[in-house]
Amino acid sequence: YALLLAAGISGQLFAGGILTNTNQSAMFTRMQSRDATLGIDATYFNPAGLTLLPNNGFFLSLSNQTLGQTKWITSNNPLFNTIPTEYEGNVSAPFFPSIYAVYKMDKLTFSAGFNPIGGGGGATFETGLPSFESMVAPIVPGTKQILAPIDVATGGIYGFTNFNGYSYDVSFEGTSVFFGYQANISYQLNDMFSVAIGGRFVTAKNTYNGYLKNIQINAPAAYGGSMAPGTYVRTVGGATGQSAALEPYAQMLDAATADLEVDVIESGTGFTPIISLNAKISDNLNLMFKYEHQTKLELETEVIDGKDGGGMYTNGEKKRSDMPTQIALGAMYKPMDKLMLTTGFHMYLDSKADYGKTKDDGTGNMVSVPNSEILDNSLEFALGTEYSLTEKVDLSLGYLYTKTGASEAYQSDLSYSLNSNTIGGGLGYNINEMIQINLGGSYTMYAPSEKSFDGMNPNGTPATYKET
Repeated sequence: YALLLAAGISGQLFAGGILTNTNQSAMFTRMQSRDATLGIDATYFNPAGLTLLPNNGFFLSLSNQTLGQTKWITSNNPLFNTIPTEYEGNVSAPFFPSIYAVYKMDKLTFSAGFNPIGGGGGATFETGLPSFESMVAPIVPGTKQILAPIDVATGGIYGFTNFNGYSYDVSFEGTSVFFGYQANISYQLNDMFSVAIGGRFVTAKNTYNGYLKNIQINAPAAYGGSMAPGTYVRTVGGATGQSAALEPYAQMLDAATADLEVDVIESGTGFTPIISLNAKISDNLNLMFKYEHQTKLELETEVIDGKDGGGMYTNGEKKRSDMPTQIALGAMYKPMDKLMLTTGFHMYLDSKADYGKTKDDGTGNMVSVPNSEILDNSLEFALGTEYSLTEKVDLSLGYLYTKTGASEAYQSDLSYSLNSNTIGGGLGYNINEMIQINLGGSYTMYAPSEKSFDGMNPNGTPATYKET
């Protein structure tokens, strides 16, 4: 049942790479492209551009996003009770705040920001996942294999192997949030160029809570109906006078179907150096560049009340969960006073980061998997437009395309990344020269992905099946 206790549950919910969130303001939600912004959310998107705020003094921005997602995972594993089987997971992040504060003094600007820079939500799968059920389903053919010699010896008249199907109780909930505390110093070199240097302190926390218990097979009604596999083998042993011979198999099944619980917290901290450059080519054209260095994160495991999933987690164990290097380029162009066009490009160097993935080396030992084996770099391309309908109302639309770098080897039902297309829109309302309110919404469409697995048919022959 190792996969029940896998160290992660993720999947793109927010704009950004496999781990990094870039949807860091209400203005982003309504435009999808803020890389070259000269507004206060440049604290995150374009720190060097803060030197071009319209006047000296103090600026403050508070925003929140409420995000939700429904995941569907479908498996056609031939051993499952229902083929295909669909699992639904609901992800919720009702609070996703972004807070920025800026103080500008002529050519020098100081800024600070707070963001959920990674994760930010929780996922609940009330009926489990394929990786859970794939550990339960083989119990049926395995129990049949144990009892088949008895059926053969008795000519099959007792029908000890005349059963199919199973049942179990399962629940799984995972949460992940990486908070970022950022500070920058920006300086205007001349009328065209500004630079900024900064850093982000990251606190990371993952939680996993779930159980897999009460595993039963649908044994023949004549022998008691649904019961634990080990109990059924003992029932057959008593009916045939072979209790002593079958007891070791019953004990093996008891161990394989023992109840498992997990209640684990993983936490750690890291630091991200950040540099940026802004080039104001003209009053109508602005360009930017930002480099965020890889954040090394080492998470330490805390097991609550001994619920370690039968030894799959170790209290005090450490693992890596880096945030990758991010490179961003952006442009903002105003062909007329009322119209603004924006674009952005992002690259996440996922192949260079360590996400803590492991694999069996063929001898039963779990070894680290270099990301270069399972990930290429993720890419994003964004377009946005804003039109000033009146002096008080700004309307906007935006589009974001995300191309994941995840290969089939990376994908699993617990941790996966998909290509996506996002559209967003909304408005900004200028109450006065000091205060603006932004309202926006976005919708993301993910491209399905398939992964092939080696398994077996109910009769024990090899089978290949897929998960979507």
